[in-house]
Amino acid sequence: MENILSVLIFFPLVAALLGFVVRKESIRVYGLTVAAIEFLLTLWLWFAFDPNNAGFQFIEYIPLVSDFGINYYLGVDGISLFLVVMTGLITLIGIIGLGDVKRLKNMILSLLVLETAMVGVFVSLDAIVFYLFWEFSLVPMLYIIGYWGGERRLYAAIKFFLYTFTGSLIMLVGMLYVAYIYQSVAGVWSFSITDWYALVLPISVQKWLFWAFFIGFAIKVPMFPFHTWLPYAHGQAPTIGSVILAAVLLKMGTYGFVRFSLPMFPDASVAYILPVAVLAIIMIIYTAMVAYAQEDMKQVIAYSSISHMGVIILGTFAMNAEGITGSIFLMLSHGIVSGALFLLVGVIYDRRHTKLMSEFGGLAAVMPKYAVIFGIMLMASVGLPLTIGFVGEYLSLAGFFRISPIMTLLGGTSIILGAIYMLSLYKKSFFGPVTKEENKKLTDLNGRELAALVPLVAIVIWLGVYPKPVLVPIDNSVKALVTFMEEKAQTPEAKAIIHVSTSTKEAK
Repeated sequence: MENILSVLIFFPLVAALLGFVVRKESIRVYGLTVAAIEFLLTLWLWFAFDPNNAGFQFIEYIPLVSDFGINYYLGVDGISLFLVVMTGLITLIGIIGLGDVKRLKNMILSLLVLETAMVGVFVSLDAIVFYLFWEFSLVPMLYIIGYWGGERRLYAAIKFFLYTFTGSLIMLVGMLYVAYIYQSVAGVWSFSITDWYALVLPISVQKWLFWAFFIGFAIKVPMFPFHTWLPYAHGQAPTIGSVILAAVLLKMGTYGFVRFSLPMFPDASVAYILPVAVLAIIMIIYTAMVAYAQEDMKQVIAYSSISHMGVIILGTFAMNAEGITGSIFLMLSHGIVSGALFLLVGVIYDRRHTKLMSEFGGLAAVMPKYAVIFGIMLMASVGLPLTIGFVGEYLSLAGFFRISPIMTLLGGTSIILGAIYMLSLYKKSFFGPVTKEENKKLTDLNGRELAALVPLVAIVIWLGVYPKPVLVPIDNSVKALVTFMEEKAQTPEAKAIIHVSTSTKEAK
């Protein structure tokens, strides 16, 4: 299929615009149909993708503002392919699991618009087009949190917007400066990411630009100390908002590190491994401890998301194929698992209108299906072997072990701490006697909720047992990236770190 990437980007947007003329009674079926078609298109993209080709595929190129080198330039490789597939899956699952909300039509159309922005981010190879989709994603999410959120929804929405928009502006300054440098060297303007890769920048310039991009991506992740907007956003957002936010939007930040920072600034990335790793370890340990102290189930999962994103950062800055491949796989696994956990919290909130663990107890006896699925997702969250969570965490930590065994040991506490706060949540909510009279009459998962959750359970087990179909395309593109970084690196320190890691990977 020609122009498949453009179809994937704009089909949900066009469907959302047409959705305004759809009757309210039919909007749920309409939204499900659109999301299902989009997901099937992402599966077609996966099956048509050549896993042995490490470069960009399905490339589309249309000049937009030729004088300034701004072009409609799209493509996917193994690094971005599965993030596109996950975006289609999570949007579909989210709409399936969407309960009865006020102004349901507006919610579904907002989700479709948001899907356009998210897919656009992952397939854009022009920095300005990337930036436009990046910023565009803020608008529907701001609306979703600000209109359908909790009591402090406006505060949470504004804080989310101000943090991420400020970081984006700093990143834009970095992008404009890179384009200026390219024009100084090549004599023409270009915002093509692949053109920027060819630039060999002085180390001092790399370091300044590294931090310009770092701030934009770090706020989106969010990394410590920029993380304070996320608990508010999760706490106030409706269930579907939390699902999309945790599963996809946060991954835009870690994807940005892999797509921009590592290949464009390899020497600076190596030079700043230590401070970035320290921030990641603080994320892992500090937010895990905060998660344990929470009484609200949703807040436990919100802080656990930050902790797991810290492991992704460690893998990303391992500067070797094993760590980076692990971090990308962990982006996918965290998206699936965290999305499922937020859906599960939404299930119990719809029934009791509370998320406090003190309000529950003995749920396993009252809602056995719910307890089983929650338990599976809990185990995947803590990285139990043979679940999807284990593969990415193991590879990420194994990759960073070659940089610093001690820091890897500290980062590995995420598994222990995660088990502590997640098992504590499970014990308080699911075991023991049913102490609240309201809980004795709770109904177990219905057909709609099972339809949303069972596919996620299947994916968690399938990719935990047999991750090869996803790992191979990712690993091939990551190996090409690491080889490129090694060739581009200028300092002996950078060449040594990247070279040793790559050689060790090949030796295996």
